[in-house]
Amino acid sequence: MASRTKKDKEVVSSPVSMADLARELGVSMTTISRALSDHHSIGPATKLKVQKLAKKLNYQPNHLAAALRKGKSKLLGVIVPYIEGRFFPSVVHGIETVARKAGYSVVMCQSNEDAAQERHNIDTLLSAQVAGVLVSLARTTNDFRHFDKVRRRGIPLVFFDRVMIGDEVNAVVLNDRTGAYQSTRHLLEQGCRRIAHFAGPQHLNIYQARRQGYLDALQSYNITPDEELIAYFDMSQEQGAEEMARLLALPSPPDAVFAAGDSSVLGALQYLKSQGLRVPEDVALAGFSNEAFTSITEPMLTSVDQRCEEMGQAAVRLFLELVESKGTPFSQRQVVLQPELFVRGSSLHAASASAGSKKKDTVEQRS
Repeated sequence: MASRTKKDKEVVSSPVSMADLARELGVSMTTISRALSDHHSIGPATKLKVQKLAKKLNYQPNHLAAALRKGKSKLLGVIVPYIEGRFFPSVVHGIETVARKAGYSVVMCQSNEDAAQERHNIDTLLSAQVAGVLVSLARTTNDFRHFDKVRRRGIPLVFFDRVMIGDEVNAVVLNDRTGAYQSTRHLLEQGCRRIAHFAGPQHLNIYQARRQGYLDALQSYNITPDEELIAYFDMSQEQGAEEMARLLALPSPPDAVFAAGDSSVLGALQYLKSQGLRVPEDVALAGFSNEAFTSITEPMLTSVDQRCEEMGQAAVRLFLELVESKGTPFSQRQVVLQPELFVRGSSLHAASASAGSKKKDTVEQRS
């Protein structure tokens, strides 16, 4: 086969490797590696020859490969249930911002709300020799034994948003209970008394806490909860519309809905409008997550902001703390972020419109 011309090589050239340097100088790759790392076993003349050739050929060291050979890396593994909407993309942005400043690269996986995929994600990240794992649980995860693999390897594990219930874990969470209380209390302040709740699957900590916040607010007004007004489903837009139809068919339908997720309350809004009902005059609506679409619907949707970017940043900071405290990497540490309620037209009755305002609490608490 004819050799390539210099011009051909410039067009199709690939990155120069240590093997290329070793072949050019007629030495071993070990010699090249030690010379480049200024190892004491390599003489000054050899080091100089290696360094000159590396500069001439524009050799760039593969830090990832070197880290993997040593059994460690500067990779931070992240598992999220999905990457749609505003919440998880914003969390990941927060993660990447702090991780990059600390010298880490981020490897992201999606579980697609599937426990089996989540288990596979863990295996993938462990194979990549990640330095830590940040994870938000899939909706279908009920068995947490796959996380024991991470612990057994001594790799820091931090949960965020959706965390294991009843176990000592390192986690960054929102005060979901307070956010739900604020939202339901706001509806009560508007004069609503039959407030329905789209509750979500209760094996997940976030939906448990949001349901409890809803109940707390009713109790503050001495209102006995009506189980007929509480719907448990996966919080999809389609199911939100279906549940709104069911609620309107009740002998005594609700005058408001507090949903534990924005997609479901969007479905409720669409169904109400399709039936010629007015929001908020006939049924007031409030959601949770402050998705981007909440500010462009008609009317705009009241929602609880989850401080998503701050959550991602706090998760990495907690990981870094665990790395530094080498002696006790698995003592429970939790960061609790306070929610922010954005009041918009979907929950403001005309008589109360002048009272509407954005409620804000940005305190970060540790317990």
